[in-house]
Amino acid sequence: MTVEPPVDLNTLPTAPGCYLYHDVDGTVIYVGKAKNLKRRVSSYFQRHDLDPKTEALVSHIASIQFIVTNNEVEALLLENNLIKRHWPKYNISLKDSKTYAYILRTDEEFPRFVVARDRDQPGTYFGPFTSGLERDYLLRALKHAFLIRSCRRLQKRACLRYHMQSCLGPCVGAISREEYAKQVCRAEAVLSGKGDDLIAALKEEMAARSEAEEFEQALVIRDQIQAIERLQEHQRVQRQKNYDEDVINYLVVDGTVYLALFNIYRGTLGQKEEYVFPFHQGFLDEFLVQYYADHPVPKEVLVPHEVDGSIAEFLGEMKGQKVGVTVPQRGDRKNLLDLVKTNIETQFFGDRIKVEELKKALHLPTSPGVIECFDISHLSGTAMVGVMVQFRDGRPDRKNYRKFRIRTVEGIDDFRAIAEVVRRRYSRLQREQKRMPDLIVVDGGKGQLHAAADELASLGLKVPLIALAKREEEVFMPGLSLPMPLDRRSKASLFLQQIRDETHRSAITYNRTLRRKKVVP
Repeated sequence: MTVEPPVDLNTLPTAPGCYLYHDVDGTVIYVGKAKNLKRRVSSYFQRHDLDPKTEALVSHIASIQFIVTNNEVEALLLENNLIKRHWPKYNISLKDSKTYAYILRTDEEFPRFVVARDRDQPGTYFGPFTSGLERDYLLRALKHAFLIRSCRRLQKRACLRYHMQSCLGPCVGAISREEYAKQVCRAEAVLSGKGDDLIAALKEEMAARSEAEEFEQALVIRDQIQAIERLQEHQRVQRQKNYDEDVINYLVVDGTVYLALFNIYRGTLGQKEEYVFPFHQGFLDEFLVQYYADHPVPKEVLVPHEVDGSIAEFLGEMKGQKVGVTVPQRGDRKNLLDLVKTNIETQFFGDRIKVEELKKALHLPTSPGVIECFDISHLSGTAMVGVMVQFRDGRPDRKNYRKFRIRTVEGIDDFRAIAEVVRRRYSRLQREQKRMPDLIVVDGGKGQLHAAADELASLGLKVPLIALAKREEEVFMPGLSLPMPLDRRSKASLFLQQIRDETHRSAITYNRTLRRKKVVP
């Protein structure tokens, strides 16, 4: 069964984050997290083998909301928070108080770290942890960083974890009791919140090991330092506060204000609200008054710039106590403001931004509103085909995709195949006097680039042209001997990768279709 999605799936971001499904009454019926929001949400509406429960869920989805996060761990934490807040019908209901367990350092000769429901075992307890996801992530990270054993009983022979260098191997005497205890103490320091002191001590030990030319031990300590620093990376959606706060940011584009507000409850991101209205001077002051006249006033409101001093007095009157209206300049609060703006950009301007970023990165004379990308697919030189996909204003324009059976090439010759499809595509546009694209992309390296450039020159066309090589995501342009210095994680590079991947998918699909037709009698 397939159901028509309530949104254009191509408008969804490819960033990590959480998605919320609502029914016709606006009730949240499911909360999920994703490393790639577009790919994950699309899978619900494009698969034909959904289980009965998921089919029922999909049939009740009336609208979709998403919240972008900075990384997958933040998405995990946010998912947990949102589930606890909304208790969606189709999420798993946990009734065993799992999220309030402890981490126990066992009282053994070679101690372990385990999850404990009750404080009835000998050892040292850390917690309780109100987030089961955070607790489990921390436990795995500590075991991995300090190579703590996880087996319930010490075996008489080395286990797989020891051979994979994930355990110190006390079972086979690979480490003394004193050295193992040192690693356990380091893990306890992290759990006790003494990570900074531990990092300082480890850096001193690493320097001493290096000076003594004990480089292997120094590398182990370096890895431990990096692991502790990752653990200490403060999650912007799970900040420990004993009061509520709201975070407000906005963008003004073409005379319109796009504003988003995050409600933070006791340090936990609860929900996101979005507003669109015409721009006028003093709009933020007016919004604050109107919004908090009908909504609960938090103890603190974070805004991107100063507002009228009377606003804080008004909010204090509404709440019955002093309310802070703060403009953060650095740190976690500034990061929260930036996260709100990121969500605005993704929600309203994701396509426009990546197109403009590509223009800047490639130094193009105009914005590449229409991009056409070519790829060749074959199986050991057989069933060779070419495809062209078109992106218009940052989105795939499938009605303008084109497929080509290679006519003039025998055997394996991607360069001549690219030349053929480029020649056929743009000679036809010339004959029909249709608009040329703003940018042409070929999947490949310098060879494919030169083949396409020669064909464009023979047609008398001057259209910006690049080649994108798969292995290192390198971008080549005619006239440059070296690839362009493009950050692989930049919006421009990720956009090019999206275009290339869509072209590659289309080419493989067409190739398989032709081969299937040859096999079927």
